[in-house]
Amino acid sequence: MTDRGWYDDSDYNDALQQAEHAERFGWAAIAGTVGALGCALVALAVVCVGAVAACLYVVMAADY
Repeated sequence: MTDRGWYDDSDYNDALQQAEHAERFGWAAIAGTVGALGCALVALAVVCVGAVAACLYVVMAADY
């Protein structure tokens, strides 16, 4: 047999640590992706509002 006793849970604890690390990495990746998409959405909204404001300025300035 091995030198470890029947109550040795080191393999289980190693697997648990690895799973917890993978879970933290997964949540960090999800949070980063959602954050980047949120920033892109806000930037797109700002560009759209600016385009609408520019169009309104052109229409109001073209007073014949």
